[in-house]
Amino acid sequence: MKILKFGGTSVGSPERMKKLLDIINPTEEQIVVLSAVSGTTNSLVEISSKLLKEEKQEALDLIAALQAKYNDFVIELLPESDFRTQGQEVVDYHFGFLANLTNDLFTPVEEKVVLAQGELLSTTLYHIYLKSIGIASVLLPALDFMKIDEDNEPDIPFTTANLMPVLAGHKGTNLFITQGFICRNSFGEVDNLRRGGSDYTASLLGAAILAEEVQIWTDIDGMHNNDPRIVKGTKPISHLSFDEAAELAYFGAKILHPQSVFPAQKYKIPVRLLNTMEPKATGTVISTESEKGKIKSIAAKDGITAIKIQSSRMLLAYGFLRRIFEIFERYKTPIDMITTSEVAVSLTIDFTDNLDEIVKELHSFGTVDIDTDQSIVCVVGDFGAEKHGYAARVLDSIKHIPVRMISYGGSAYNISMLINTEDKTEALRSLHNRIFE
Repeated sequence: MKILKFGGTSVGSPERMKKLLDIINPTEEQIVVLSAVSGTTNSLVEISSKLLKEEKQEALDLIAALQAKYNDFVIELLPESDFRTQGQEVVDYHFGFLANLTNDLFTPVEEKVVLAQGELLSTTLYHIYLKSIGIASVLLPALDFMKIDEDNEPDIPFTTANLMPVLAGHKGTNLFITQGFICRNSFGEVDNLRRGGSDYTASLLGAAILAEEVQIWTDIDGMHNNDPRIVKGTKPISHLSFDEAAELAYFGAKILHPQSVFPAQKYKIPVRLLNTMEPKATGTVISTESEKGKIKSIAAKDGITAIKIQSSRMLLAYGFLRRIFEIFERYKTPIDMITTSEVAVSLTIDFTDNLDEIVKELHSFGTVDIDTDQSIVCVVGDFGAEKHGYAARVLDSIKHIPVRMISYGGSAYNISMLINTEDKTEALRSLHNRIFE
């Protein structure tokens, strides 16, 4: 069985929703994971914000405006009167539910329920559409088998135990439809997966049922070898290892959340990134294998802050780094890059909510310098210790650009450089010309 995930733009209109059958093969066993129709989640976030502020009339106005869009959606998706009636009943039910929330106390618990309505709508409407054209499918409520624990980590054994019997109970049916993003938490409340949303759902399902492969369909033909918004002539990468894909996703490749493929990686389930608008495009395969001896791609991550701590007490002092890291741990602030010398340590963060408190504590170790408006440029490929010349080639490509930090050797897959954000475009283009052209 395969897992096919379609994002919001892939179901963004009735026409696009109908065209999914150009990709979905009803004669093959597949679980189809759908996101909310594009724009819906943003509207639901806005509605929740109004309800939390007790701006009830404004919330009702937003609910009515969104329902009007879905009324038109149903008319175009389901032209036959009987099925159109079913679709309209679904829309009326969900928006009636949202409107009723204005009558009671609204808390963050209800906010999660509001955000779930988008996926519940898209999957139910698509299920009705398939029924209207004579294609059998089973609607699987994700809230019955997707669960996170008290640490917000997915419970894959729970998914396996609660999903496999349902699949086995529908022998002869090939097509199953379910919601991405949504789940229940350890208290049984409606919640969401946060990291990677529907992509994460697809990866978790692939792991839970040991699927043949996971396909993530978006509006771009795979992961590219540079940022196509900045650099001309980029090309999709045919094959990446899980580690390479995670490095690229973490350092700026927007097509994929860095943690969304971890479940598939753990269970060795191949992941394909494919383009809904160009179904015949090869896309990118992510698996345990990788092409050796190649530089694969370049990515950049903005919004980086660099922190340098300089102290003569660091010289030959054991435990110094541990005490520094403990400060960041207390403030739940992850570190991206780190370099050290005998008397100084430089590191970068992208979460700065607690920066003032962190800097205040760091001053007890010595002088602290802060650089903002920084970007990490990451070059990903086969950088094993036995490879010669790759690092020199990368650095030579940006020898005309000031480099604040360099991280090399932390993994066999990347070399990362910290530069001023104003130099990012020039760095990406120069690297691309030197490495790929």
